[in-house]
Amino acid sequence: MAAPDSATSRSGPGAGFSPGVILAFVCMGQFMVFTDVSIVNLALPSIQDGLGMTDVSLNYIVTAYATMLGGFLLFGGRLADTFGRRRMMQIGFTIFALASLTSGLAENGTMLIASRAVQGFGAAMITPAALATLTNTFEEGAARNKALGVWGSLSGIASIIGVMLGGVLADGPGWQWIFWINVPIGLGAALIAPRIIPESKGGERGKFDTFGAITLTAGLLLLIFTLGEATHVGWGTFRTIGSLAAVVVLFATFLTIESKVASPMMPLRIFRLKTMRVANIAAVLVFGTFTALFFFASLFMQDVFGFSPMKAGFAYVPLAVCVALGAGIASGLVTKMAARPVVVMGLGLSVVGLLLIARAPADGSYLVDLLGPFILLGLGCGMVFVTLQIAAFVGVSDKEAGIGAGLINTSQEAGGALGLGVVATIAYSGMATKMAAAGGDEAAIVKANESANQTAFLSAAVLGVIALLVVAFLMPRGQQSMNSAEARAQDEPAEDSDSALAATSEK
Repeated sequence: MAAPDSATSRSGPGAGFSPGVILAFVCMGQFMVFTDVSIVNLALPSIQDGLGMTDVSLNYIVTAYATMLGGFLLFGGRLADTFGRRRMMQIGFTIFALASLTSGLAENGTMLIASRAVQGFGAAMITPAALATLTNTFEEGAARNKALGVWGSLSGIASIIGVMLGGVLADGPGWQWIFWINVPIGLGAALIAPRIIPESKGGERGKFDTFGAITLTAGLLLLIFTLGEATHVGWGTFRTIGSLAAVVVLFATFLTIESKVASPMMPLRIFRLKTMRVANIAAVLVFGTFTALFFFASLFMQDVFGFSPMKAGFAYVPLAVCVALGAGIASGLVTKMAARPVVVMGLGLSVVGLLLIARAPADGSYLVDLLGPFILLGLGCGMVFVTLQIAAFVGVSDKEAGIGAGLINTSQEAGGALGLGVVATIAYSGMATKMAAAGGDEAAIVKANESANQTAFLSAAVLGVIALLVVAFLMPRGQQSMNSAEARAQDEPAEDSDSALAATSEK
Protein backbone atom coordinates (compact mmCIF):
# COMPACT_ATOMS: atom_id res chain seq x y z
CA MET A 1 0.00 0.00 0.00
CA ALA A 2 1.43 3.32 -1.02
CA ALA A 3 1.99 6.01 1.56
CA PRO A 4 -0.35 8.98 1.45
CA ASP A 5 0.91 11.51 -1.07
CA SER A 6 -0.57 14.56 0.59
CA ALA A 7 -0.25 15.41 4.24
CA THR A 8 0.71 18.33 6.31
CA SER A 9 2.18 18.58 9.75
CA ARG A 10 -0.34 19.38 12.43
CA SER A 11 2.17 21.09 14.69
CA GLY A 12 4.91 23.66 14.29
CA PRO A 13 7.87 21.38 15.03
CA GLY A 14 6.89 19.15 12.12
CA ALA A 15 7.77 21.77 9.53
CA GLY A 16 10.47 20.59 7.15
CA PHE A 17 9.97 16.89 7.86
CA SER A 18 8.59 14.62 5.13
CA PRO A 19 5.23 13.09 6.13
CA GLY A 20 5.87 10.05 3.92
CA VAL A 21 9.23 9.36 5.59
CA ILE A 22 7.70 9.86 9.04
CA LEU A 23 4.98 7.35 8.16
CA ALA A 24 7.54 4.79 6.96
CA PHE A 25 9.61 5.24 10.12
CA VAL A 26 6.79 4.86 12.65
CA CYS A 27 5.32 1.92 10.74
CA MET A 28 8.73 0.22 10.80
CA GLY A 29 8.72 0.56 14.58
CA GLN A 30 5.19 -0.80 14.88
CA PHE A 31 6.03 -3.69 12.55
CA MET A 32 9.03 -4.64 14.71
CA VAL A 33 6.98 -4.49 17.91
CA PHE A 34 4.10 -6.61 16.62
CA THR A 35 6.32 -9.10 14.81
CA ASP A 36 7.95 -9.92 18.13
CA VAL A 37 4.57 -10.79 19.65
CA SER A 38 4.39 -13.92 17.51
CA ILE A 39 7.92 -14.54 16.21
CA VAL A 40 8.76 -16.85 19.12
CA ASN A 41 5.78 -19.19 18.60
CA LEU A 42 7.29 -21.61 16.10
CA ALA A 43 10.74 -21.31 17.72
CA LEU A 44 9.57 -22.45 21.17
CA PRO A 45 10.52 -26.13 20.68
CA SER A 46 14.05 -25.10 19.60
CA ILE A 47 14.35 -22.73 22.56
CA GLN A 48 13.16 -25.45 24.93
CA ASP A 49 15.76 -27.89 23.63
CA GLY A 50 18.53 -25.29 23.69
CA LEU A 51 17.89 -23.98 27.20
CA GLY A 52 16.31 -27.04 28.81
CA MET A 53 13.13 -25.18 29.79
CA THR A 54 9.98 -26.82 31.15
CA ASP A 55 6.62 -26.54 29.38
CA VAL A 56 5.32 -24.20 32.09
CA SER A 57 8.28 -21.82 31.94
CA LEU A 58 8.18 -21.84 28.14
CA ASN A 59 4.81 -20.08 28.23
CA TYR A 60 6.35 -17.08 30.00
CA ILE A 61 8.57 -16.32 27.00
CA VAL A 62 5.36 -15.22 25.28
CA THR A 63 3.43 -13.80 28.23
CA ALA A 64 6.32 -11.78 29.71
CA TYR A 65 6.54 -9.71 26.52
CA ALA A 66 2.77 -9.33 26.09
CA THR A 67 2.18 -8.44 29.76
CA MET A 68 4.83 -5.71 29.86
CA LEU A 69 3.72 -4.34 26.49
CA GLY A 70 0.07 -4.14 27.50
CA GLY A 71 0.75 -2.99 31.04
CA PHE A 72 2.99 -0.05 30.16
CA LEU A 73 1.27 1.30 27.02
CA LEU A 74 -0.69 4.03 28.80
CA PHE A 75 2.35 4.91 30.89
CA GLY A 76 4.41 5.15 27.70
CA GLY A 77 1.76 7.31 26.06
CA ARG A 78 1.73 9.74 28.95
CA LEU A 79 5.54 9.92 29.04
CA ALA A 80 5.50 10.69 25.32
CA ASP A 81 2.98 13.51 25.80
CA THR A 82 4.99 14.92 28.71
CA PHE A 83 8.63 14.50 27.71
CA GLY A 84 8.46 14.36 23.92
CA ARG A 85 7.39 11.61 21.52
CA ARG A 86 10.62 11.38 19.56
CA ARG A 87 12.63 11.11 22.77
CA MET A 88 10.44 8.25 24.03
CA MET A 89 10.72 6.44 20.70
CA GLN A 90 14.51 6.70 20.84
CA ILE A 91 14.57 5.38 24.41
CA GLY A 92 12.14 2.60 23.47
CA PHE A 93 14.15 1.52 20.40
CA THR A 94 17.37 1.43 22.45
CA ILE A 95 15.82 -0.64 25.26
CA PHE A 96 14.19 -2.96 22.73
CA ALA A 97 17.45 -3.52 20.85
CA LEU A 98 19.56 -4.17 23.96
CA ALA A 99 16.93 -6.53 25.40
CA SER A 100 16.86 -8.36 22.05
CA LEU A 101 20.64 -8.77 22.29
CA THR A 102 20.47 -10.28 25.78
CA SER A 103 17.55 -12.50 24.72
CA GLY A 104 19.70 -14.08 22.03
CA LEU A 105 22.63 -14.41 24.44
CA ALA A 106 20.48 -16.02 27.16
CA GLU A 107 22.05 -19.12 28.72
CA ASN A 108 18.98 -20.16 30.71
CA GLY A 109 15.22 -19.69 30.78
CA THR A 110 15.25 -17.09 33.56
CA MET A 111 17.55 -14.77 31.62
CA LEU A 112 15.46 -15.14 28.46
CA ILE A 113 12.15 -14.46 30.23
CA ALA A 114 13.60 -11.40 31.99
CA SER A 115 14.99 -10.09 28.70
CA ARG A 116 11.65 -10.60 26.99
CA ALA A 117 9.97 -8.59 29.76
CA VAL A 118 12.40 -5.70 29.23
CA GLN A 119 11.83 -6.01 25.49
CA GLY A 120 8.08 -5.61 26.10
CA PHE A 121 8.74 -2.49 28.17
CA GLY A 122 10.76 -0.98 25.32
CA ALA A 123 7.95 -1.82 22.91
CA ALA A 124 5.46 -0.02 25.18
CA MET A 125 7.57 3.13 24.88
CA ILE A 126 7.64 2.91 21.06
CA THR A 127 4.04 2.13 20.09
CA PRO A 128 2.00 4.99 21.64
CA ALA A 129 4.66 7.58 20.75
CA ALA A 130 4.75 6.33 17.15
CA LEU A 131 0.97 6.30 16.74
CA ALA A 132 0.60 9.76 18.33
CA THR A 133 3.31 11.08 15.98
CA LEU A 134 1.42 9.66 13.00
CA THR A 135 -1.91 11.25 13.96
CA ASN A 136 -0.27 14.61 14.63
CA THR A 137 1.61 14.53 11.32
CA PHE A 138 -1.41 13.92 9.08
CA GLU A 139 -4.44 16.20 8.95
CA GLU A 140 -7.74 14.63 9.90
CA GLY A 141 -9.55 13.29 6.86
CA ALA A 142 -8.31 11.45 3.78
CA ALA A 143 -4.58 11.91 4.50
CA ARG A 144 -4.76 10.59 8.06
CA ASN A 145 -7.14 7.79 7.09
CA LYS A 146 -4.73 6.56 4.41
CA ALA A 147 -1.83 6.75 6.86
CA LEU A 148 -3.78 4.79 9.46
CA GLY A 149 -4.71 2.34 6.72
CA VAL A 150 -1.01 1.60 6.23
CA TRP A 151 -0.47 1.43 10.00
CA GLY A 152 -3.48 -0.84 10.59
CA SER A 153 -2.63 -3.24 7.79
CA LEU A 154 0.95 -3.58 9.01
CA SER A 155 -0.26 -4.24 12.56
CA GLY A 156 -2.38 -7.11 11.30
CA ILE A 157 0.22 -8.48 8.89
CA ALA A 158 3.15 -8.23 11.33
CA SER A 159 1.83 -10.94 13.65
CA ILE A 160 1.41 -13.30 10.70
CA ILE A 161 4.84 -12.47 9.27
CA GLY A 162 6.25 -13.04 12.76
CA VAL A 163 5.00 -16.64 12.78
CA MET A 164 6.52 -17.31 9.35
CA LEU A 165 9.82 -15.54 10.10
CA GLY A 166 10.20 -17.35 13.41
CA GLY A 167 9.93 -20.72 11.71
CA VAL A 168 12.43 -19.80 8.99
CA LEU A 169 15.05 -18.45 11.42
CA ALA A 170 14.62 -21.26 13.96
CA ASP A 171 15.05 -23.90 11.24
CA GLY A 172 17.95 -21.96 9.65
CA PRO A 173 20.63 -20.02 11.56
CA GLY A 174 19.08 -20.74 14.97
CA TRP A 175 16.46 -19.40 17.38
CA GLN A 176 18.84 -16.70 18.70
CA TRP A 177 18.46 -14.84 15.40
CA ILE A 178 14.76 -14.15 15.98
CA PHE A 179 16.04 -11.71 18.61
CA TRP A 180 19.36 -10.60 17.14
CA ILE A 181 17.69 -9.40 13.94
CA ASN A 182 16.18 -6.56 16.02
CA VAL A 183 19.50 -5.22 17.31
CA PRO A 184 20.77 -3.30 14.25
CA ILE A 185 17.25 -2.19 13.36
CA GLY A 186 16.47 -0.84 16.84
CA LEU A 187 19.81 0.92 17.39
CA GLY A 188 19.76 2.32 13.86
CA ALA A 189 16.24 3.67 14.37
CA ALA A 190 17.26 5.36 17.63
CA LEU A 191 20.21 7.06 15.91
CA ILE A 192 18.41 8.35 12.81
CA ALA A 193 15.17 9.38 14.56
CA PRO A 194 16.22 13.07 14.97
CA ARG A 195 16.70 13.36 11.19
CA ILE A 196 13.24 11.94 10.46
CA ILE A 197 10.88 12.66 13.36
CA PRO A 198 10.01 16.14 14.71
CA GLU A 199 10.01 16.46 18.49
CA SER A 200 6.68 17.25 20.12
CA LYS A 201 6.53 20.18 22.53
CA GLY A 202 5.80 18.08 25.58
CA GLY A 203 3.64 18.91 28.56
CA GLU A 204 4.24 20.38 32.00
CA ARG A 205 7.05 18.22 33.29
CA GLY A 206 6.90 19.34 36.88
CA LYS A 207 3.37 17.98 37.34
CA PHE A 208 3.72 14.37 36.25
CA ASP A 209 1.11 12.18 37.97
CA THR A 210 3.45 9.67 39.62
CA PHE A 211 0.93 7.92 41.87
CA GLY A 212 -1.61 7.69 39.08
CA ALA A 213 1.01 6.15 36.82
CA ILE A 214 1.97 3.60 39.48
CA THR A 215 -1.58 2.47 40.28
CA LEU A 216 -2.74 2.32 36.63
CA THR A 217 0.35 0.48 35.38
CA ALA A 218 0.29 -1.97 38.31
CA GLY A 219 -3.42 -2.63 37.68
CA LEU A 220 -2.91 -3.22 33.95
CA LEU A 221 0.12 -5.47 34.50
CA LEU A 222 -1.78 -7.56 37.04
CA LEU A 223 -4.92 -7.69 34.86
CA ILE A 224 -3.20 -8.84 31.68
CA PHE A 225 -1.01 -11.35 33.53
CA THR A 226 -4.02 -12.76 35.42
CA LEU A 227 -6.10 -13.13 32.26
CA GLY A 228 -3.24 -14.96 30.56
CA GLU A 229 -2.74 -17.30 33.53
CA ALA A 230 -6.42 -18.01 34.20
CA THR A 231 -6.52 -20.62 31.44
CA HIS A 232 -3.80 -22.63 33.19
CA VAL A 233 -4.63 -22.16 36.87
CA GLY A 234 -8.43 -21.91 36.54
CA TRP A 235 -10.91 -19.05 36.79
CA GLY A 236 -12.33 -20.20 40.12
CA THR A 237 -9.01 -20.48 41.97
CA PHE A 238 -8.09 -18.22 44.87
CA ARG A 239 -5.13 -16.96 42.84
CA THR A 240 -7.29 -15.75 39.95
CA ILE A 241 -10.13 -14.34 42.05
CA GLY A 242 -7.70 -12.66 44.45
CA SER A 243 -5.73 -11.13 41.59
CA LEU A 244 -8.86 -9.77 39.91
CA ALA A 245 -10.01 -8.30 43.23
CA ALA A 246 -6.62 -6.57 43.56
CA VAL A 247 -7.04 -5.22 40.02
CA VAL A 248 -10.38 -3.68 40.99
CA VAL A 249 -8.81 -2.04 44.05
CA LEU A 250 -5.92 -0.63 42.00
CA PHE A 251 -8.23 0.77 39.32
CA ALA A 252 -10.56 2.28 41.93
CA THR A 253 -7.55 3.92 43.59
CA PHE A 254 -6.40 5.21 40.21
CA LEU A 255 -9.81 6.79 39.46
CA THR A 256 -9.81 8.46 42.87
CA ILE A 257 -6.36 9.90 42.24
CA GLU A 258 -7.27 11.10 38.75
CA SER A 259 -10.33 12.95 40.00
CA LYS A 260 -8.22 15.02 42.41
CA VAL A 261 -4.79 15.71 40.88
CA ALA A 262 -4.06 18.84 38.84
CA SER A 263 -2.31 17.04 35.94
CA PRO A 264 -3.82 13.52 35.78
CA MET A 265 -2.11 10.56 34.15
CA MET A 266 -5.33 10.06 32.18
CA PRO A 267 -7.74 13.00 32.09
CA LEU A 268 -11.12 11.41 32.81
CA ARG A 269 -12.81 13.91 30.51
CA ILE A 270 -11.44 11.93 27.58
CA PHE A 271 -14.09 9.27 28.21
CA ARG A 272 -16.83 11.79 27.42
CA LEU A 273 -15.90 11.46 23.74
CA LYS A 274 -18.48 8.92 22.64
CA THR A 275 -16.92 7.73 19.38
CA MET A 276 -13.55 7.25 21.07
CA ARG A 277 -15.16 5.49 24.05
CA VAL A 278 -17.14 3.01 21.94
CA ALA A 279 -14.09 2.38 19.71
CA ASN A 280 -12.10 1.25 22.75
CA ILE A 281 -14.91 -0.96 24.07
CA ALA A 282 -15.26 -2.53 20.63
CA ALA A 283 -11.47 -3.00 20.40
CA VAL A 284 -11.50 -5.14 23.54
CA LEU A 285 -14.07 -7.49 21.98
CA VAL A 286 -12.60 -7.39 18.47
CA PHE A 287 -9.07 -8.22 19.55
CA GLY A 288 -10.40 -10.95 21.80
CA THR A 289 -12.06 -12.41 18.71
CA PHE A 290 -9.02 -12.22 16.44
CA THR A 291 -6.43 -13.27 19.04
CA ALA A 292 -8.45 -16.41 19.68
CA LEU A 293 -8.79 -16.98 15.92
CA PHE A 294 -5.05 -16.80 15.20
CA PHE A 295 -4.18 -18.97 18.21
CA PHE A 296 -6.66 -21.74 17.42
CA ALA A 297 -6.26 -21.59 13.64
CA SER A 298 -2.56 -22.37 14.11
CA LEU A 299 -3.40 -25.32 16.36
CA PHE A 300 -6.18 -26.49 14.05
CA MET A 301 -3.94 -26.60 11.00
CA GLN A 302 -1.25 -28.56 12.87
CA ASP A 303 -3.27 -30.83 15.19
CA VAL A 304 -6.20 -31.55 12.86
CA PHE A 305 -4.96 -30.98 9.30
CA GLY A 306 -1.48 -32.27 10.12
CA PHE A 307 0.39 -29.24 8.75
CA SER A 308 4.02 -28.68 9.72
CA PRO A 309 4.75 -25.43 11.60
CA MET A 310 6.30 -23.97 8.46
CA LYS A 311 3.34 -24.95 6.26
CA ALA A 312 0.90 -23.53 8.81
CA GLY A 313 2.81 -20.26 8.78
CA PHE A 314 2.67 -19.92 5.00
CA ALA A 315 -1.03 -20.87 5.01
CA TYR A 316 -1.63 -17.45 6.54
CA VAL A 317 -0.30 -15.59 3.48
CA PRO A 318 -3.74 -15.09 1.81
CA LEU A 319 -5.12 -13.83 5.13
CA ALA A 320 -2.25 -11.35 5.45
CA VAL A 321 -2.81 -10.06 1.91
CA CYS A 322 -6.52 -9.64 2.59
CA VAL A 323 -5.79 -7.71 5.81
CA ALA A 324 -3.91 -5.16 3.69
CA LEU A 325 -6.77 -5.05 1.15
CA GLY A 326 -9.35 -4.61 3.91
CA ALA A 327 -7.33 -1.81 5.48
CA GLY A 328 -7.14 0.00 2.14
CA ILE A 329 -10.88 -0.35 1.60
CA ALA A 330 -11.63 0.96 5.10
CA SER A 331 -9.29 3.96 4.88
CA GLY A 332 -11.14 5.05 1.74
CA LEU A 333 -14.65 4.40 3.07
CA VAL A 334 -14.26 6.37 6.31
CA THR A 335 -13.64 9.55 4.31
CA LYS A 336 -17.16 9.16 2.88
CA MET A 337 -19.10 7.75 5.84
CA ALA A 338 -18.96 7.36 9.61
CA ALA A 339 -17.00 4.62 11.35
CA ARG A 340 -20.11 2.69 12.39
CA PRO A 341 -21.16 1.09 9.05
CA VAL A 342 -17.55 0.30 8.12
CA VAL A 343 -16.91 -1.56 11.39
CA VAL A 344 -20.26 -3.35 11.10
CA MET A 345 -19.35 -4.53 7.58
CA GLY A 346 -15.94 -5.72 8.72
CA LEU A 347 -17.32 -7.57 11.73
CA GLY A 348 -20.05 -9.12 9.56
CA LEU A 349 -17.42 -10.56 7.22
CA SER A 350 -15.38 -11.79 10.20
CA VAL A 351 -18.30 -13.54 11.87
CA VAL A 352 -19.24 -15.31 8.62
CA GLY A 353 -15.61 -16.40 8.22
CA LEU A 354 -15.52 -17.80 11.75
CA LEU A 355 -18.78 -19.70 11.26
CA LEU A 356 -17.43 -21.22 8.04
CA ILE A 357 -14.10 -22.26 9.55
CA ALA A 358 -15.96 -23.82 12.48
CA ARG A 359 -17.51 -26.25 9.98
CA ALA A 360 -14.12 -27.42 8.63
CA PRO A 361 -13.85 -31.23 9.11
CA ALA A 362 -10.72 -33.14 10.06
CA ASP A 363 -10.61 -34.76 6.59
CA GLY A 364 -11.10 -31.42 4.82
CA SER A 365 -8.65 -29.49 2.68
CA TYR A 366 -7.06 -26.06 2.82
CA LEU A 367 -8.47 -24.86 -0.51
CA VAL A 368 -12.04 -25.96 0.21
CA ASP A 369 -12.38 -25.39 3.96
CA LEU A 370 -9.86 -22.74 5.02
CA LEU A 371 -8.98 -20.45 2.11
CA GLY A 372 -12.45 -18.91 1.76
CA PRO A 373 -12.86 -18.19 5.49
CA PHE A 374 -9.31 -16.79 5.63
CA ILE A 375 -10.15 -14.34 2.82
CA LEU A 376 -13.29 -13.15 4.62
CA LEU A 377 -11.47 -12.92 7.96
CA GLY A 378 -8.57 -11.00 6.44
CA LEU A 379 -10.84 -8.44 4.78
CA GLY A 380 -12.90 -8.07 7.96
CA CYS A 381 -9.83 -7.82 10.16
CA GLY A 382 -8.27 -5.07 8.03
CA MET A 383 -11.49 -3.05 7.86
CA VAL A 384 -12.14 -3.25 11.60
CA PHE A 385 -8.55 -2.61 12.79
CA VAL A 386 -8.10 0.54 10.72
CA THR A 387 -11.53 2.02 11.40
CA LEU A 388 -11.28 1.54 15.16
CA GLN A 389 -7.83 3.17 15.13
CA ILE A 390 -9.29 6.21 13.34
CA ALA A 391 -12.36 6.36 15.60
CA ALA A 392 -10.17 6.13 18.71
CA PHE A 393 -8.72 9.58 17.95
CA VAL A 394 -11.97 11.39 17.18
CA GLY A 395 -12.17 14.33 19.58
CA VAL A 396 -8.76 13.69 21.16
CA SER A 397 -6.65 16.86 21.25
CA ASP A 398 -3.14 16.96 19.79
CA LYS A 399 -1.51 17.35 23.20
CA GLU A 400 -3.23 14.17 24.47
CA ALA A 401 -2.58 12.05 21.37
CA GLY A 402 -0.15 9.86 23.32
CA ILE A 403 -2.87 8.97 25.82
CA GLY A 404 -5.27 8.24 22.97
CA ALA A 405 -2.68 5.97 21.36
CA GLY A 406 -1.90 4.24 24.64
CA LEU A 407 -5.59 3.71 25.37
CA ILE A 408 -6.50 2.04 22.07
CA ASN A 409 -3.40 -0.17 22.17
CA THR A 410 -4.12 -1.13 25.79
CA SER A 411 -7.69 -2.03 24.81
CA GLN A 412 -6.27 -4.27 22.11
CA GLU A 413 -3.79 -6.03 24.40
CA ALA A 414 -6.25 -6.49 27.28
CA GLY A 415 -8.94 -7.64 24.86
CA GLY A 416 -6.60 -10.18 23.29
CA ALA A 417 -5.69 -11.65 26.68
CA LEU A 418 -9.31 -11.70 27.85
CA GLY A 419 -10.71 -13.15 24.63
CA LEU A 420 -8.11 -15.90 24.41
CA GLY A 421 -8.59 -16.78 28.09
CA VAL A 422 -12.37 -17.04 27.79
CA VAL A 423 -12.40 -18.89 24.47
CA ALA A 424 -9.68 -21.33 25.56
CA THR A 425 -11.57 -22.10 28.78
CA ILE A 426 -14.74 -22.91 26.81
CA ALA A 427 -12.92 -24.87 24.10
CA TYR A 428 -10.87 -27.03 26.46
CA SER A 429 -13.72 -27.80 28.86
CA GLY A 430 -13.77 -31.59 29.16
CA MET A 431 -10.71 -31.94 26.90
CA ALA A 432 -8.73 -33.93 29.47
CA THR A 433 -11.54 -36.49 29.72
CA LYS A 434 -11.73 -36.84 25.93
CA MET A 435 -7.96 -37.29 25.61
CA ALA A 436 -7.95 -39.91 28.37
CA ALA A 437 -10.80 -41.76 26.67
CA ALA A 438 -8.85 -41.70 23.40
CA GLY A 439 -6.26 -43.96 25.01
CA GLY A 440 -3.56 -43.03 22.52
CA ASP A 441 -5.73 -43.74 19.48
CA GLU A 442 -4.59 -41.24 16.85
CA ALA A 443 -7.98 -40.89 15.16
CA ALA A 444 -9.70 -40.24 18.49
CA ILE A 445 -7.08 -37.64 19.45
CA VAL A 446 -7.58 -35.81 16.13
CA LYS A 447 -11.35 -35.93 16.69
CA ALA A 448 -10.98 -34.42 20.17
CA ASN A 449 -8.77 -31.63 18.79
CA GLU A 450 -11.23 -31.03 15.96
CA SER A 451 -14.10 -30.64 18.43
CA ALA A 452 -12.14 -28.28 20.71
CA ASN A 453 -11.02 -26.05 17.86
CA GLN A 454 -14.48 -25.89 16.29
CA THR A 455 -15.90 -24.88 19.68
CA ALA A 456 -13.22 -22.18 19.88
CA PHE A 457 -14.17 -20.74 16.47
CA LEU A 458 -17.86 -20.68 17.41
CA SER A 459 -17.02 -18.95 20.71
CA ALA A 460 -14.90 -16.38 18.86
CA ALA A 461 -17.84 -15.81 16.50
CA VAL A 462 -20.05 -15.06 19.51
CA LEU A 463 -17.53 -12.44 20.68
CA GLY A 464 -17.61 -10.98 17.18
CA VAL A 465 -21.41 -10.75 17.26
CA ILE A 466 -21.31 -8.98 20.64
CA ALA A 467 -18.78 -6.51 19.22
CA LEU A 468 -21.01 -5.95 16.19
CA LEU A 469 -24.02 -5.21 18.44
CA VAL A 470 -21.97 -2.79 20.58
CA VAL A 471 -20.91 -0.84 17.50
CA ALA A 472 -24.33 -0.97 15.81
CA PHE A 473 -26.22 0.34 18.84
CA LEU A 474 -23.69 2.53 20.67
CA MET A 475 -21.37 4.12 18.12
CA PRO A 476 -22.63 7.52 16.87
CA ARG A 477 -24.21 7.62 13.43
CA GLY A 478 -23.57 10.15 10.70
CA GLN A 479 -20.48 11.62 9.08
CA GLN A 480 -20.16 14.31 11.78
CA SER A 481 -19.18 11.65 14.33
CA MET A 482 -15.79 11.38 12.61
CA ASN A 483 -15.03 15.09 12.98
CA SER A 484 -12.79 15.83 15.94
CA ALA A 485 -13.81 19.45 16.32
CA GLU A 486 -17.51 18.63 16.46
CA ALA A 487 -16.91 15.62 18.70
CA ARG A 488 -15.09 17.76 21.25
CA ALA A 489 -17.71 20.48 21.11
CA GLN A 490 -20.62 18.05 21.50
CA ASP A 491 -19.17 15.54 23.96
CA GLU A 492 -17.05 17.76 26.20
CA PRO A 493 -18.32 20.92 27.91
CA ALA A 494 -16.26 23.94 26.90
CA GLU A 495 -15.29 24.84 30.43
CA ASP A 496 -13.64 21.47 30.97
CA SER A 497 -10.65 21.93 28.70
CA ASP A 498 -8.81 24.25 26.40
CA SER A 499 -9.24 21.80 23.53
CA ALA A 500 -13.02 21.94 23.92
CA LEU A 501 -12.91 25.74 23.78
CA ALA A 502 -10.84 25.55 20.62
CA ALA A 503 -13.22 23.02 19.13
CA THR A 504 -16.21 25.20 19.89
CA SER A 505 -14.48 28.14 18.22
CA GLU A 506 -13.68 26.05 15.14
CA LYS A 507 -17.27 25.00 14.91
